[in-house]
Amino acid sequence: MKVALRRILSENACLDVPVETLGDTDSLYAAGLSSLGTVRVMLAVEEALGIEIPGELITFDLFRCIDSLARALAPLVWDE
Repeated sequence: MKVALRRILSENACLDVPVETLGDTDSLYAAGLSSLGTVRVMLAVEEALGIEIPGELITFDLFRCIDSLARALAPLVWDE
């Protein structure tokens, strides 16, 4: 999951730093993730993983770091 998320972030988030330099708990917002970037990442995640992220999960905290994304999305991927 985290490998896929890192690829998605690398291709869609337009971060100020390379995704490879970020730890799983490093702030994506501090790395330059913008509101437009979060939308691009969300749409790319849904497309790549074949899921729809429920509205109640779409919060500031969801996109806080790679760990927060992986933790929130895992049940959606594995329940399919």
